[in-house]
Amino acid sequence: MTRVAPVGGTAVQDHVALAEIELCGELIIAASAARGRLSLESIDEVLRVTEERRSDTGR
Repeated sequence: MTRVAPVGGTAVQDHVALAEIELCGELIIAASAARGRLSLESIDEVLRVTEERRSDTGR
């Protein structure tokens, strides 16, 4: 699903919403493939939290 709003005859995409939808989809796929509950570490990996932290610290 793409959020598109007409503005003056052109389409504007909400890139933040699209990124959030993509991450939610990846999380749903990981949860459906897991045998039990996802660990916090697994959730962080799917949501790329550790990559974000590394790029913020320059590692």
